[in-house]
Amino acid sequence: MILPPLREVISRHGLSASKALGQNFLFDEQLLDRIAAIPGKLDGQQVLEIGPGPGGLTRALLRAGAQVIAIEMDRRCQPALAELAEAFPGKLRVIEGDAMKVDHGIAGPYHVVANLPYNVGTALLVGWLGGQDWPPQWASLTLMFQLEVAQRIVAEAGSDAYGRLAVLAQWRSAAKVAMKVHRSAFTPPPKVMSAVVHLTPSAMPQGVSARALERVTEAAFGQRRKMLRQSLKGVPGALAALETLGIDPQRRAETLSVAEFVEIARKLSPLQE
Repeated sequence: MILPPLREVISRHGLSASKALGQNFLFDEQLLDRIAAIPGKLDGQQVLEIGPGPGGLTRALLRAGAQVIAIEMDRRCQPALAELAEAFPGKLRVIEGDAMKVDHGIAGPYHVVANLPYNVGTALLVGWLGGQDWPPQWASLTLMFQLEVAQRIVAEAGSDAYGRLAVLAQWRSAAKVAMKVHRSAFTPPPKVMSAVVHLTPSAMPQGVSARALERVTEAAFGQRRKMLRQSLKGVPGALAALETLGIDPQRRAETLSVAEFVEIARKLSPLQE
């Protein structure tokens, strides 16, 4: 299927990236194909795409043989996406709405591949990583973020980027930076570099409540410059858990490994249920 160049489609429909919606368009077809290849073979696989805009990444996913469900809240982009749906009959379903609120209705395993709008990307990721049910419905997440956010997701304990997002991403999934994307690849160019992060679910530690881990990390990193004895004093049982585990309460949150946070949450899990 030969499609018109993306720039031509955008010009014909009078589209421009909306700063309010955190949009930055990608036109490089080879780059888009590389992003679509990160999850692996997508032929016949269900893919959820958030914020497709005029459909650049959507094209690449469809070319890879994916069955795409795309959520887009910008009505201006609907005609361009409708043309794409016609070009790939039965392969693209577009849902108009806010990805933070609408139900995509996908049953069974699916991949998430998205050039996420900058203003909701982190919130969406935390949602996909949360909840007690595990493994999740998604088989992988391939997500474009600002480079700074990507580094926070894959950060190791003790680094400046290490925080709550790293713990939530790494305690029961594997996360890596799959590729970096220069700001010049976007229209309009954002002020910062970007990166694609790839996450896959891994085994969930036994006896740990996701809510307990979320509460501990929220408290610990909410006051990250304070010692644990101060930042965790509002979490029932947390200081006793530190003592039982032999974790020095004078340490700060960024010095604790993901495994140590998991052990604290395991001690607190009966209190959180």
